[in-house]
Amino acid sequence: MAISSGIEALDRFARKLAPYLEGILCSARHRLNTNVLVGMNNRIKVIKRMAYGWRDTANFFLKIRAGFSGKVR
Repeated sequence: MAISSGIEALDRFARKLAPYLEGILCSARHRLNTNVLVGMNNRIKVIKRMAYGWRDTANFFLKIRAGFSGKVR
């Protein structure tokens, strides 16, 4: 609607946002804040430290998947 409005400034703004549309929509749908993401990254770092010396990356990713219950909150 913004692109077809005929307003030049609105058209430029909409075209600049177009590449980021998927990320914007995901942010609105999933509502993860920074605290949750920092906690997830820290948990992955702990698993990575415990996995030092493992040769099997598939097992590492299984441990990461097992570390999260699937429900974010």
